[in-house]
Amino acid sequence: MAEVRIVNLLKQFDDLNAVDKLNYTFEDGKVTCLLGPSGCGKTTLLRMIAGLTEPTSGAILFGSQDVTNLPTAKRKIGMVFQYPVVYRGLTTYKNIELPLLNERLTKGDIKQRVNEAVELLQLQDVVSVDISALNSVMRQKVAVARAVARRPDIILFDEPLTNVDANSKTQFKRSFKELTQHLKQTIIYVTHDQTEAMTFADYIALMLEGRVVQFDAPRALYMKPADKFGGWFLGNPGMNFIDAGIEEKDGKQYIANSFLSREVKARHHETSVTIGIRPERIKVSSAARPEKSVKAHLIRKHIACGGQYLLLADVDGRRIKIKTDTITGRKISGDFFLSLSDQDVLIYDSQDKLAAI
Repeated sequence: MAEVRIVNLLKQFDDLNAVDKLNYTFEDGKVTCLLGPSGCGKTTLLRMIAGLTEPTSGAILFGSQDVTNLPTAKRKIGMVFQYPVVYRGLTTYKNIELPLLNERLTKGDIKQRVNEAVELLQLQDVVSVDISALNSVMRQKVAVARAVARRPDIILFDEPLTNVDANSKTQFKRSFKELTQHLKQTIIYVTHDQTEAMTFADYIALMLEGRVVQFDAPRALYMKPADKFGGWFLGNPGMNFIDAGIEEKDGKQYIANSFLSREVKARHHETSVTIGIRPERIKVSSAARPEKSVKAHLIRKHIACGGQYLLLADVDGRRIKIKTDTITGRKISGDFFLSLSDQDVLIYDSQDKLAAI
């Protein structure tokens, strides 16, 4: 295994910086997800690490080895693509075995590696089945097993669940999570699906327009996004953003907003900020609470995943999203009250960056 380090990595297509001078280290033995919307540069970055796309400038290192100009075949990587790459007319066993035949391994070693991969991916029932008879998720599991059996230093995944149906995704996610915990392999996984990233990753590199907006553990990234994009992109639904002014009082600066009156250390003498609040952190009640609360009017509500209720409310002319439990959600109608703790509020400056409080 080896860490992957990218140094001032740049990829230009005409005037577009698809990957814009990135400097990051993907830790040895960890799963790092490259997460972001379509066109953010995550697949381009993965392809440069794989040696399939040539960088405009910068360097890629596997451990201490500079592989920037090394052909893909010599990089000791495994790669799994969006569409399962399998060999029709061969059984599951033969598909996994085939790339091992070109390596200097004994028949016993090859058999051991194939059987280990079959067990890890739970393919025992189809090991002798022709690959053509398998569905898309099983074929993708065979592709993963083949990559695992080669025991490369690094395994790269390019949105492997994009073409898998919803029911099969759940099964695959469970198997993949168990696999990564067992292997402790250096894995870089590209996805636009935040649920996949939050489920699989030790670290997430959140990307936008060729840059990494934030590189962090999943929970830290979710609870404290470094800029408004992270708050909007992560979450279902994303974070509420409320504009607020800064007012002076007794020589100190406070946020002027009905949700809270809180002292702040404004950056660069900001005169206005944006409040960020996760919908599930807002407390809901049919009557005013003893602590500071604000009156809201229900616009609409519906049941979200897990039986929770998603509410859309009007607060002083602002529309606020709230996610609450089933029992509370059922009771809410007409006018009701909202409250929240100071620690559940994030403040963003005029550059959309998380501000010091």
